[in-house]
Amino acid sequence: MAATSPPNYTDIAIIGAGPHAMTVVTHLLQKRQQLRQRLLVFDPSGTWMQQWQNQFSAFEIPHLRSPAVHHPDPNPYALRQFAQSRSHELYPPYDLPGTLLFQDFCQELIRRWSLQQHIVAAKVVRIEPIKPNLRSRFRLWLDNLDHSIVARRVILATGSGTPQIPAWVQKIASPYPQDRLCHSRHVDLRHLQLHGENILIVGGGLTSGHLALGAIARGAKVILMSRRNLQEKLFDADPGWLGPKYLKNFWAEPDWETRAETIQNARNGGSLTPAIMLQLRRAQRRQNIKIMEKCQVLSATWHKAWQIICDDGSKHECDRIWLATGTKIDITSEPLLTEIIEHYPISTAKGLPVLDPHLRWAGCELFITGGLAALQIGPVARNLSGARMASERIIPALWKPSLAFSY
Repeated sequence: MAATSPPNYTDIAIIGAGPHAMTVVTHLLQKRQQLRQRLLVFDPSGTWMQQWQNQFSAFEIPHLRSPAVHHPDPNPYALRQFAQSRSHELYPPYDLPGTLLFQDFCQELIRRWSLQQHIVAAKVVRIEPIKPNLRSRFRLWLDNLDHSIVARRVILATGSGTPQIPAWVQKIASPYPQDRLCHSRHVDLRHLQLHGENILIVGGGLTSGHLALGAIARGAKVILMSRRNLQEKLFDADPGWLGPKYLKNFWAEPDWETRAETIQNARNGGSLTPAIMLQLRRAQRRQNIKIMEKCQVLSATWHKAWQIICDDGSKHECDRIWLATGTKIDITSEPLLTEIIEHYPISTAKGLPVLDPHLRWAGCELFITGGLAALQIGPVARNLSGARMASERIIPALWKPSLAFSY
């Protein structure tokens, strides 16, 4: 059972219960089992991996993009061992785990590591830095409990990012039904009846591909519009970023702006896997999808349907617009970090914080895993592989006195 009434104090508070949080906790318990009683995880769902599972289900994603060695368990071969009797759920190439297989594996981890007992079903809405006796502490304010809790150390593992909305959306003058234009994170294919509709999907990443195929399967016609040529790649960043091949030079780079540019170049916007591209081309031959590359919307007007004008002069009419335009990671737009930034100013590069080698915020015991740790981890910081790399940096600072923050 999840913890329902948290204590007034905890040694380690983890905000978020997704794959990054799970990776940190399993790696921490493997190193120091005695820290189990000093650990709380806060997530509004009250359960592990809920947002992750909801997103995969909403987009009907059949399998992960990461190979089977990338997962939250400390043993890199644990998922392969778990899948011994389900090898048909490992997709080529590189044994990409099926969505259900990965979810079942994570449920097994929750059971094996007794992770559910650490969950507090509450959303942290504010991190207030406090300094009793000049030693850094944090008061975490919770939304659905008349309660706040003081934490000695905090790990932020929330899957940071705010939706990127194209400029033309802000210029739409005509009122329109809110469900007729939305960011991809608000699309749930399971609940939509789309037969006979025309849908414009803006964006050239993997999300746009999944949404296009899901819409077509429901009888819709799709226009997939990308401001550049579609990129076909197995992974969102070159596998060389998983090890010393590229990371050695990246970690040796002293200039943070240069590192930030390297991260942008390595990820190079969104891309589609060869398998998804194959399905989109088949749909294109059946005239179920029109793919428009190097094209952008200039204006959109709603009058019982969307009237679209593009920068190539073409005009289109559609029933819905889905913005598969990704998210922007920037510490200044993270509400939970507002007071942290005020109390502990920090250097940044392209919105990313300059953390210490243990992914710790300068001046306090706040640690960060995920996309916001990219300056230290590299281009795969937000991925499952990045979660493992982050854990390897954070955990020694949690239990080795020699690495503790010096006040």
